[in-house]
Amino acid sequence: MSPWDYAKNRDYDTAVCAQFLAALPVTGAAVSVFSASLPEACVCATDTLAAKLDEMQFDLGEGPRRDAVTTRAPVLLADVRNSSHERWPIYWQALLDTDVQSLFIFPLIVGALNVGVVELYSRSPNPLSSRDQEIAVALADRIAWSLLDRILTLNARNMSPTDESSPLSRREIHQATGMVLVQLGLTATEALLRMRAHAFANDQSMRDVAREVVARTLVFTS
Repeated sequence: MSPWDYAKNRDYDTAVCAQFLAALPVTGAAVSVFSASLPEACVCATDTLAAKLDEMQFDLGEGPRRDAVTTRAPVLLADVRNSSHERWPIYWQALLDTDVQSLFIFPLIVGALNVGVVELYSRSPNPLSSRDQEIAVALADRIAWSLLDRILTLNARNMSPTDESSPLSRREIHQATGMVLVQLGLTATEALLRMRAHAFANDQSMRDVAREVVARTLVFTS
């Protein structure tokens, strides 16, 4: 077993997301980290739908969490079904196929560093009060520091912030991205875009495409 014991990993991750559910009037939560030295990873999700919302944004390459990271400010969507989402129309259409009514994204920031995001959803179209927003920001600030410390620790141990055996791990996707960039002579970003385009065109998830690439049943050609 690795020095970063999986049971401790799991307990830590569960506690991270559980804090938001305990303190705020939301149905579910997911936390993702972004690091220049580590692949994007979903650290935790309180339920299947929370994990799906995170996965959808990763698969499609668009969504409100991109806005939160870019602006470094919360994205508060109290009624997603009666809003206009020109910046991420494909994700919005996918969102309408779920039970989500409200979506709240808070960036995880430490100084000049973007650590990740926390994505909160509700099955009722209700806004967060000013007090709820203050609580969410305070929790996000505290968790951002904790996650940054964890990322630095894992960097030193050459490990992933999500255990490779976890269903939240995207190790296979990153492995497939490396294979596609070699096949096509692209950058990692361009290879990921090609995989996303293939997934969208064939109504597949990125995990499905990655699995085929790694198994060599799908080979990209120019």
